[in-house]
Amino acid sequence: MTDDSPSAEPRFPNMRSETIADTGAVSDPDVSADSGAPADGVVAQPQAAKPRGNRPSNGQDATVEAATRAAVVLPWDRGGRDSSEHNRAAEARLAEAVNLAGSIGLAVVHTAVLPLRTRRPATLLGEGQVAAQREALAAADVTVTIVDAALSPVQQRNLERAWGCKVIDRTGLILDIFGERAATKEGALQVELAHLDYQRSRLVRSWTHLERQRGGFGFLGGPGETQIEADRRLIGERIVRIKRELEQVRRTRGLHRSARRRVPFPVVALVGYTNAGKSTLFNTVTGAEVVARDQLFATLDPTMRGLRLPSGRKVILSDTVGFISDLPHELVEAFRATLEEVAEADVILHVRDAAHPETAAQRADVLAVLEGMVADGTLDAAWQTRTIEVLNKADLLGGVDQVPVRPGSVAVSAVSGEGLDALKAAIDARIAAGMEMADYEIPSEDGARLAWLYEHGEVVERRDGDEGVHVTVRLLPADRARFERRA
Repeated sequence: MTDDSPSAEPRFPNMRSETIADTGAVSDPDVSADSGAPADGVVAQPQAAKPRGNRPSNGQDATVEAATRAAVVLPWDRGGRDSSEHNRAAEARLAEAVNLAGSIGLAVVHTAVLPLRTRRPATLLGEGQVAAQREALAAADVTVTIVDAALSPVQQRNLERAWGCKVIDRTGLILDIFGERAATKEGALQVELAHLDYQRSRLVRSWTHLERQRGGFGFLGGPGETQIEADRRLIGERIVRIKRELEQVRRTRGLHRSARRRVPFPVVALVGYTNAGKSTLFNTVTGAEVVARDQLFATLDPTMRGLRLPSGRKVILSDTVGFISDLPHELVEAFRATLEEVAEADVILHVRDAAHPETAAQRADVLAVLEGMVADGTLDAAWQTRTIEVLNKADLLGGVDQVPVRPGSVAVSAVSGEGLDALKAAIDARIAAGMEMADYEIPSEDGARLAWLYEHGEVVERRDGDEGVHVTVRLLPADRARFERRA
């Protein structure tokens, strides 16, 4: 695959930020001549803007110089909201994009919020906004610009030419982060599939140099295939191979779930917005050492550990990938094998950052992803009936008593441990609610069956008689079926 165009390099997993190269300024005949928002409509916040080749040598700027210098530009549609709500939401979205960039080692030296009046087909932004940002990016010596929106291939190419630097959109940034975080073969396959699916869309109407043809076979061969056709074919073949391997992953996970059902222990799955504290909560209640950082998408690969509840019942706690607003559909599709762990869970813990100013919006984003799983058949429609909302980071608000909770919610602090006993009790109660009451007569000499009931259920009543033992026991439906098959 050639790299005459800045968009031409394939976006495969594990692409490090330092590989993103400056492409040089190129005049742009394709930029729309439509007038957009004027330059004074730009809410820009340049940081450490220095002329090219004239950077100070202090320690802070040396760190910036060592990393790739980046800019984050947020095209923002007011959407009819009042100015105060608009500014708050825009600042939160911009801060999230800056954190995403920083999580892969990019040094953000310039940020800007650009109000959108209309979406330009050629550049998304207006002509005045493009020109204003060209000057700001040059002054800040930016190498890569992140546009926190979905860009078409043509828009990405035109902005790269106009600004003279590499441009990636929100989807491309999240894919790069996932490429760095994937630690297992399964995770790497899922991320590569998402990358290739995204890259295949970048081949459409983006690269005019790919229209050249290769010769056909033989002296009288036809015109052969163009470079873009060859690249599309190679990507398609790789996608088919990865999907075949992921299908094997799904079968393997299915076998593992079947094995857990035979044990069986109830499965409790953690879901939530990225950086809501899922891994910290997982580590605190299980004593595990899963990577837990104040970082977006610190954990990708699912991890499972055993947990003993107050009733003595043992459950399997599963930590899964975090969600984010505008989660690329490529990732939702690629991580289907991982998300199936959530679908199969007996209890779902929706972990929220109660101290985050956008906690309500984050909750809505997570619910949207889960409802999308319902729409495509991955998750059952009754998932909310087995969901507990966990309002984490109560320590930042002054304790669990300071956190407003709704019915079915529990306030906790994964850092201090406050509220964890109440959470475990809530899990216990939710599992018990799904149990069935049954009565059995067990012969006195059949101690094995009696011990099995004590181990897998909750014995509510026991009466010892001359003929045997009468027990009233609460069992999960699967356990009840297993026990009655043993009779």
